[in-house]
Amino acid sequence: MRISIVGCGAIGSLFAAHLARLDDVEVWAYDLNQAHVDAINAGGLQLSGVTELESRPRATTDADEIPPCAFGIVATKALHTRAAIAATAHAFADGAVCTVQNGVGNEEIIAEYVPRVMRGTTFPAGRIIAPGHVQQDTGGKTWMGPFEPKPAGMAEVEQLAALCTRAGMETLAMADARGAQWTKLIFNAATNPIGALTRLPHGVACDQTEVRTLISGLVAEAVAVAAALGIELDSDPEKLIDHARDVAYHHKASMLQDILAERPTEVAALNGGIVRFGKETGVPTPLNQAIAALIGGIEHSWTLND
Repeated sequence: MRISIVGCGAIGSLFAAHLARLDDVEVWAYDLNQAHVDAINAGGLQLSGVTELESRPRATTDADEIPPCAFGIVATKALHTRAAIAATAHAFADGAVCTVQNGVGNEEIIAEYVPRVMRGTTFPAGRIIAPGHVQQDTGGKTWMGPFEPKPAGMAEVEQLAALCTRAGMETLAMADARGAQWTKLIFNAATNPIGALTRLPHGVACDQTEVRTLISGLVAEAVAVAAALGIELDSDPEKLIDHARDVAYHHKASMLQDILAERPTEVAALNGGIVRFGKETGVPTPLNQAIAALIGGIEHSWTLND
């Protein structure tokens, strides 16, 4: 069994490192970070923190090196989805591809390039602390299901989920994964940009009364959009936010990491996605629209320094 991880940042590295431990799975990790790829090939991929392990996936910056794969897992930032899947699609001509990315809209792009697609979402989080070394800050489950317009077969979903679970990343196969996806979307859209704007870790931000009220306002708008789409959330985003405060108090969300490094963020796939679906369903989303505009303004400010 051959699997390619497309995008070997923090989340992709978690999947690559776990799956590469399986004797019956050959893992290819594709990423444009040459130093990270070189370190993985030279000394293996190390995880620390919530998970402590080392394994040896095959890593490359050259998509043409990736052989035909039964499965692909796309874990790039949402803004890199098209470039990543366009480069690697040849490897999945007879395979199925699952996205575990943040936000909405990634499945539609992937479906333009490969025959069978899964929508997915994952809660583990971390950060690259050195080439070849990822710190896992939080654990959690992963959910996968067929992407309805161009679905992978349920048997394929179950097979990939079983491999991930056997490798140490608990993964649930679902006939309808929209509820899980939107629960994570709402969690991310309500907390990630707030951390980015305030420069506060998750738990510290939640302890600021007015900030926490704003987070709840963002949640309420997105929950209303999901309801208008006929999506039943699989858990209460407010409870997830409070739980994350308890277990990941000092965690700096990926969007805060991006802002501090002056990298483009995923706000268009998070709050921007909620705004887009809000317009389609007639649900007002002024808070999410304001947050997307503010993050966009910060990103624009970097161009003024050039």
